[in-house]
Amino acid sequence: MKKMSVVKSILILTVMFGLGGLSIAQNITIDPYKTISAVDAALVPKTTASIAANNGKVYEYVLPLAIVANPKKYLGKNVKFKAKFDKFATLGLDYKPAFRSSEKYISFLIQRDDVKDHDIPLSELKIFLNRTEAEKHIDLNSGDEIEVCGRVFSTALGDAWMDVDKFTVLKSTPKPENK
Repeated sequence: MKKMSVVKSILILTVMFGLGGLSIAQNITIDPYKTISAVDAALVPKTTASIAANNGKVYEYVLPLAIVANPKKYLGKNVKFKAKFDKFATLGLDYKPAFRSSEKYISFLIQRDDVKDHDIPLSELKIFLNRTEAEKHIDLNSGDEIEVCGRVFSTALGDAWMDVDKFTVLKSTPKPENK
């Protein structure tokens, strides 16, 4: 009988502590932007976070979603990332607060890497490439893997605006055939 009352007591205490923990867990809110920044910081080892490119500038390797999540953190910094090219565009050109002339620049979009089942452009990151450099890559297809080195020069409209210093195509994908 004593054994049974001890087991009941332990069972009652376990249920009480479990329900208490559940109610605490329900009151916790998770900020996705802080989570992305924390994951980004954990994925990039501090010893290899800075990489010098050909032009002598030092670039910090960053995930594009981390730049979008906290553009002010990267304002004025040289960043580097790998992404999938989506398309050339005119997004953000000739906008006065973060001016880049449509005569000298073209913007391009990369694909969001947090969505796997279909392609969605990461339009919150405005990326500008010199037109003469863009003309060298006119045959890029959606899904081609690229590496971008550049500087975040503005956070107008709460978005990151970036000039490209170095643009490299890492892997090309075959162009889909239209039937």
